[in-house]
This record gives sequence, C-alpha cells and structure tokens, in this order.
Amino acid sequence: MSKKYSLRSSFGSVKALTDAAQEIASKDEKPQLEILLPIEKTFLTAAKNNNVGNLTTCLNQNVQINIKTELDRTALHFAVANKSENAVTFLLGHNARVDIKDKHGMDALLLAAWFGHLNILKMLIEKGVDRKSTNEDGLNALHCAAQNNKISIVQFIVKDLQLDLNKPTKNGKMPYHLAAEYGHLEMIGTLRELDYNTQEKDKDGNTALHLAARSGHVIVLEELLQEWNLIDEVNEEGETAFYLAAVESHPECVSLLLEAGSDINNFPKSNLSLLHVAAERGDCSLASLLIEAGAACNSQNHRKESPLHLAVKFRHMAVAQLFVESLCDVNILDERNQNPLHLAAELGRADLVELLLKANIDLKQKDKQGKTPLGVAARVNHIIIVDMIIKAERYYAWKEDNQDRLPNKTSSYPLTFKPDHTTQTNQLRTIIWNLAHHELKPKDWKRLATNWNFTEEQIKGIEEQWTGAKSYKEHGHRILLIWLHGILLTGTNPVKALHEGLINIEQKNLAEKIRKEINGVQSSQKCTVS
Repeated sequence: MSKKYSLRSSFGSVKALTDAAQEIASKDEKPQLEILLPIEKTFLTAAKNNNVGNLTTCLNQNVQINIKTELDRTALHFAVANKSENAVTFLLGHNARVDIKDKHGMDALLLAAWFGHLNILKMLIEKGVDRKSTNEDGLNALHCAAQNNKISIVQFIVKDLQLDLNKPTKNGKMPYHLAAEYGHLEMIGTLRELDYNTQEKDKDGNTALHLAARSGHVIVLEELLQEWNLIDEVNEEGETAFYLAAVESHPECVSLLLEAGSDINNFPKSNLSLLHVAAERGDCSLASLLIEAGAACNSQNHRKESPLHLAVKFRHMAVAQLFVESLCDVNILDERNQNPLHLAAELGRADLVELLLKANIDLKQKDKQGKTPLGVAARVNHIIIVDMIIKAERYYAWKEDNQDRLPNKTSSYPLTFKPDHTTQTNQLRTIIWNLAHHELKPKDWKRLATNWNFTEEQIKGIEEQWTGAKSYKEHGHRILLIWLHGILLTGTNPVKALHEGLINIEQKNLAEKIRKEINGVQSSQKCTVS
C-alpha cells in the first residue's frame, strides 16, 4: 500500500531488526565478513556451524576471540543466533565478552531470548551478562521473547530470574503489544497469566487491538475482543482497529470487528474514510461490505473529494459503478468545485463518462475556472467525450421539456451516449458522412446546429477541434451524428427531420437529393417522407 494513508508505526525499525536477526542466523556469511582475514572468516563460520574443532584451530593461530564483522558481530553473536550450544560453551570458556552489541544494539543475551535457546540464556546469565540489556529500540530480553513467541524464555525471566522487564520500548510497546502485533496467541495467554496484559497505548496511540487488527491476526484479535472495553479507541492519527484492518486489507478482521460493533463511520484525522480507501484501490469487495454495513458514501476528504471522485480519479470503473448503483450523490463538488464528471471528462474516460451521464449528473455545474464538464472535455480536446456530453445535454433538455407528454417507451433505441457503431444505423451514418464531407458548405454545419437548437457552448465545444481549413467537414459530421442520436432516442423520423433541417438553412435542392437517396435504400428505420 502506498503511504497515501498516514499510518505511523515502528514497522521500519522492527523490520530492520527482524531482517538483521535473520541475517545473523543465516549460513551465508559473505555480506558480513568482507573486512575479515580468511582465518577470521573461518573462525566465525565455525561458531555458526557449532564446529568446536575449527574454533580451537583458529584460536591456536592467534585469532582474536572477540573479532568483529563490519556490523560489530562476534563469534558469540553467531553461535547464539544459530543455537550452537557447544560453540557457545567453548567461547564462554575462553572468556568471550558477553557485553558486546552489534550495530542494532543486540548482544548475546537478547539474541538468546530472540531465538529462544534457554540453555544458552542460562549460560550467559551465569557469565554475568547484563540481564536488563536493551537494544537501540529499547527492546529487552522479555520483548525479544514475546515478539518471537518464546514461552520458556518468558517464564524463566519472570518466574526464575524474577526480573521486572515488563517495560515499554522507545516506541512505547510493552511485551503484550508485541505478542499481539506478531500474532502469538499462546504468548498472549502466557502474558495474561503473568498479569502482563494491558490495554495501554504505545507512543503512536496503538493498543494491542490496533496492532493485531493492522497485522491481520484474526485468532489473536478474536481473543483480545473478549477482554476489550473500547473497540473504537483511536490512535494518534485518529484510526480505530477497524480502520486499520480495512486499510491493510484483512477482510476476516474487518468482519470480526464489524460483528463486535465497530463504528464504520469513525474517520481518522485525514478525514479519509474507508470508502475513500476502497475507491482509490479499486477494492469492490471492501466497498460493497462497507456500503452494505451503512458506511457514509458521501463523505469528503481534506480535498473535499467524495469516494466517487476517487474512483473516477483512479479509473476504477467497477467501484464507480457500485457507488452510482448505491445511489451515492453524484453531484458532490471537490475543492476545485468539480463534480466527478469534470474529472472523467478531463481524463478522457468514455466508460466513466457514460456511467455518470446515465446517472443524470449535473451537466451545468461550473468549476472554479468557470468550466462545465463539456468545457473541460473541449479544453483537453477529448472529442468523443465532448460529443457524448452534448448528446446527454440535448437528450435531458428534450426529456425535461416533454416529461408531461412522454409515453412509457419513446424509442427502441438504447439509452447510450457513446459513438454509434450499430448495423441498424449503418446506412444512415454513411449518408450523413457523405453529406458532411461532400455536400455541406463551410458555414452550413453551424447553421444546421443553430436550427436544431444546439447551444453556443455546444457549438464552441465542437469548434475546439481544429485540423485545418477543412475542419468544417468533421464539425458537420459530428453535429449530424449528435443530432441523429437525439432523433433516434426521441423516436422522430430521421429522414423527415433532416429534410426539414436542410430546407430551413435554404438548401432545398440538397434536401430533395438527400431525401431521394435515403428513400432509395432500405434503411434500418424504413421511414420515408410523403
């Protein structure tokens, strides 16, 4: 997930430490041993592999027992991390230092707790290691064991050593937080038995419930919910456990928290609702779940964008269609005073434009630059979009003027504003093309447009397309196709209407010629002028 969602956490440092722990336990020594002599590399490799013989040989050749890699790791670090008990016994017997920390602040004790080797931990304790040692992030042995589900280590520290290590890290995480964050149900139970469970927050304001939900640990989350008092507590960013589960795409956690009564309309400080998140990602399943649960689909983020704005902005047709079908408000304006159609027109997305036009969106709304959706489409020269919007404007204007006289079904022609490629209108479209490109004079198209009540803005939108001195041919063709669309939708006789239009612009001879030409073919409409 891109950090468009402000989820502050210590994931960066924790991941670095986890990667470092995996690296030190790895058998591949090349990244760590580059600064060492061959005999020193052999020594460290022997510590990893529990090879006491090679350790002895190297020491006899005067290898320093506390030799460090470029990450400040010694043979004892490698032996502990790889649970090489014989090697650890050998190194401690030869007085290897137990207090050396690597670049992440990890010493032998913390590694023993991290990897869960109780005998090695006990040996280090006997050698006087600092029992309360912490790394650079403030993790002590109890944190390391809790994060990695090392039950025996936790019980030894608390019951046998009687150490009070139930402290917060630098990020404010208690061992209970880490057990929840890493999904360790058994550790949750152990810490609860020790009375180490807590509903406190870390420095980012996250409770154990937040951390389990964000990490997608369903079983742990279910266990925590049995004891949790306030499931809608928010962290420093104003995010609830439910919000984090949804943002991080954990549907089972989302469902579980919904069943527990989470408030789905509790927005974070960013005012980015979960429907905004679903819209930006194109996540139909999350959007459907939220809408069905009663999420507010008309909420606006800090830019005043609705979820529908974002679905259009990020070109997610399926989610946009879901919002429209769910009767979300299609006319909400963002900070630029644009409705979703402005955005779709600017992007040139015919599928989204078609969806919004059928939703009867406000076609006259002007943005802060004084542009309607038509004006926006014309400005960026999206010709198909311009024509679609003009078709819609003319259709809805006609529908409003005739709403009292409309029959149940005006025409068999489907309601669509996209270019017509149907076989039923093929002959008419061919005649129209020939009319525009071979018969009409330069000013005829605009006279026809005026006669057919095209608005000044619609004519101007057509004129934005400029390909040279003969642009009028394409302008005329577009005007005729837009006109034909309206004629077919309203059930009007196209032959008669075109004949009358040409007569009205004083093109009588051309009108008769076109009438005879159309009546001479078996058009899909089978209509003639008597």
